Order: sequence, then C-alpha cells, then structure tokens
Amino acid sequence: MDRMLYIGMTGAKHTQMAQTVTVNNLANANTPGFRGDFQTLLSKEIEGGGQFNSRVNSMGADRASSMAHGTMVATGRELDVAINGDGWLAVQGASGEEGYSRRGDLQISAEGLLTNGAGQPIMGDGGPITLPPYQSLSLANDGTISIVPLGSGPETTVTLGRIKLVTLDESQVVKSEDGLMRQKNGAPGEPTTTSRLQSGNLESSNVSAVESLVAMIDLSRQYEMQVRMMQTAKDMSDSGTRMIRME
Repeated sequence: MDRMLYIGMTGAKHTQMAQTVTVNNLANANTPGFRGDFQTLLSKEIEGGGQFNSRVNSMGADRASSMAHGTMVATGRELDVAINGDGWLAVQGASGEEGYSRRGDLQISAEGLLTNGAGQPIMGDGGPITLPPYQSLSLANDGTISIVPLGSGPETTVTLGRIKLVTLDESQVVKSEDGLMRQKNGAPGEPTTTSRLQSGNLESSNVSAVESLVAMIDLSRQYEMQVRMMQTAKDMSDSGTRMIRME
C-alpha cells in the first residue's frame, strides 16, 4: 500500500507543478513576444542501494520554453517593433544583468528611459537607452533610433544610438525567474546585424489559448486520478487493519 500511496503522492505533486506552468501560459497568452513553457512528467525508479528497485517516482523534467515564433500583428504605432528572424532584444533585468526578450511594445518613461511593456530598460550598445525630449522619432530596421529634438526643424535629425539585437544558441536558452531568456552557460548573446526590426508591428505570444485550456483540463483529470489513488491506498490499508483486528 505504501508504494501505491507514494506513486499517487509524487504524481499529484508534479501534476500540480505542470498546472502552474500551464496557468502561467494562459495568463500570458496576450503578452507580446511571450514564449510558452512546458513541463514533461516522467516515471523514474528509485535505486535501492544494491537491492531490487521497489519504488517509482513521478518526476518533472526540466521546465523548457517553446522557441516557435508568434504571429505578426500590425498596430501602426511607431514604438511597436517586431523582430524578423531569430534575433532578440537585449534588455536589463531587475538585478541589472542583461537578458533577452522578443517583447516589442516599447514605452518611454517620464525620465526618458526606453523600456518594454514590462518596464524593463531596452539596451543599446552602451547600456540602457535614454531619450531627450523630442518632437518626432523614427526607428530604422537595424534598430537605429533617430529624433528631431524639441524645438528644432524637421531638417535637424539626431541619431541617438541603436537598439542592441543579439542571437542566442537556442539549445542553450532557458527562461529565468524574471521572464527573460538567458543562455545556460551564462554567455551573453552574440550581437547581430542581420536581424531586422519591423516598426508598427508586434509579435504575438506563441501560446495557443485553446491548446492550453485543453492541457489544463487534462492535467486536472490527472491530478484527480492521483488523489483518488491515494484515497484507494488509504481505504485498502484501513481494510487490512480491520481484518487484522478481527483475528
């Protein structure tokens, strides 16, 4: 009975963890550039230290992210950008470390800092990009930012810098706790001049809300089955105890 109980317990635990991943995907189904996550459930025998293996754990494989591209959505907004190809925008995480995102709904803070919709600063070749007051702004497809300063004529164009675009080794990419992509080996992304920005467009999330809902229902049923298994193990144990008492 203890084996049955242990299988049900570990199965319920890791099924609940997979549910958390699926719920997060659903919550970000409309987040620009979001990469959906998945977690695979496996069964693994517990090695008995030279004895026969007598227990099986339900194990969750390492959480991974889908690298599939989302669809391009035209917005017409000058600060919305989508990346053509496999490039990534370099942004600054909360800890100050560089991370990578495909989220292109750019904003300008009250201090002139260029950020994405999550408030993460966009990096240029020399660090986070800050913009002075301007009356018009343009983004070239290589990430170059140009403005006409406030109070100047349209013939006065100033180039402020270039948004840092990088490529990543997708076999090494892992999503950090802050939602940014980084390489497992800690290496920074390689700057690229081949990736291009498409202004006035956003890349949607690659999460399918319908598929995530179906997965959520399936996981809920798996969880119920694991809990039912634990209850069955308890009932069998109670029946065995009663039979012993009757002897």
